[in-house]
Amino acid sequence: MINIDSKEKCCGCWACVQRCPKHCITMVEDDEGFLYPKVDSSLCIDCSLCEKVCPVINQGEPRMPEGVYAAKNLNEEVRMASSSGGIFTLLAEEVIAKGGVVFGARFNEEWDVIHDYVETIEGLSAFRGSKYVQSRVGKCYSQVEEFLKKDRKVLFSGTPCQVAGLKRFLRKEYDNLLMVDFVCHGVPSPGVWQEYLKEETARQCGGKKLILSHPISNGRDAHIESISFRNKCLGWKKFSFALTISVSNGHGEKKIVLLSEPLNKNIFLRGFLADLYLRPSCHACPAKSLKSGSDITIGDFWGIQNVMPEIDDNKGVSVVMVSTEKGKEIWGEIATINYEVTFDDVVAANSALIRSVSLNRYRNMFYGNRMNTIEMRVASLTSISFCQRCHRLLSVILLRLGLLDRLKDKLKKIS
Repeated sequence: MINIDSKEKCCGCWACVQRCPKHCITMVEDDEGFLYPKVDSSLCIDCSLCEKVCPVINQGEPRMPEGVYAAKNLNEEVRMASSSGGIFTLLAEEVIAKGGVVFGARFNEEWDVIHDYVETIEGLSAFRGSKYVQSRVGKCYSQVEEFLKKDRKVLFSGTPCQVAGLKRFLRKEYDNLLMVDFVCHGVPSPGVWQEYLKEETARQCGGKKLILSHPISNGRDAHIESISFRNKCLGWKKFSFALTISVSNGHGEKKIVLLSEPLNKNIFLRGFLADLYLRPSCHACPAKSLKSGSDITIGDFWGIQNVMPEIDDNKGVSVVMVSTEKGKEIWGEIATINYEVTFDDVVAANSALIRSVSLNRYRNMFYGNRMNTIEMRVASLTSISFCQRCHRLLSVILLRLGLLDRLKDKLKKIS
């Protein structure tokens, strides 16, 4: 029987919930806004399947990719609408063109992030772009299994721990399954995300009532129209958070309110990048160093300006790491602008690929001060002194130049 005695030992992948033959496990939200499995022991038959499919208990081995590339989608419109180089869309289109199904993360009507599937190219737009909130997997692993048994091609995309969860859930290899994960920093709390949305919308709309999912029903309601975590209006490297809201003026007419803030100004992104409300398991990630078992890993190629400055146009470049024969096969079938690079080129400015993020010492303070707003808590806990700003700036510069890890190694040898 699955027993979460420490929250860092559960990544929230839903594998145990879906594999339980007695359906005695449910996901319950904790006071930080994350979901954890809860077992009804009166129904449990001690089959241990929940433990056998857990990707934290049963971790994979670290791997090295068989091919590493810097890549771009040839379609500029798709690339600009994507977080980085638009490679996920190409992979997904190839699977759908062969009669397949694609699973990914999208917003639901309440602007929560959920996992879902589509069978049309038009439906892929909902999956495009980063969503810095942990998604609810729901029944997707079971749905993947059903499609695979019907001999449908399936692409499942998700965080490394979600891909690892699917791999454990299936308990066998399928030739018609392509698993794609991404370089993951960590997943923020869905509960904090909803708090932020309500606060920000009320602030932008003068305290008007927020309607997350339904059209405006009276003269005083505000309705979220769209959200983008990675808008490229200021370029790929300095991406912006964009929130579009329609507000009624009380006479049946609507006006549009647009919030667009760069990553260092937006409160939610500041808290995310400061690791104030990541899932506890993200600080001890079970799927770093390609341990998830994915066929392909994609992500932003941060540091590309130091590796191949001639291809850096600040519109987005993806890193693509191919780890299996299935990955090689589909990579050879899609048309991209791509250049072969080394794994070290990628890791130099993408340490999240191999290393879990450190626990922020102010994390408990963030969750302990519920009387204040998200904005007030994040602002107070991410404010830094001039010396700290200089230190952080220097660290960023050294990281982008690929010199930070080398300097740390030298300092360790000296000490």
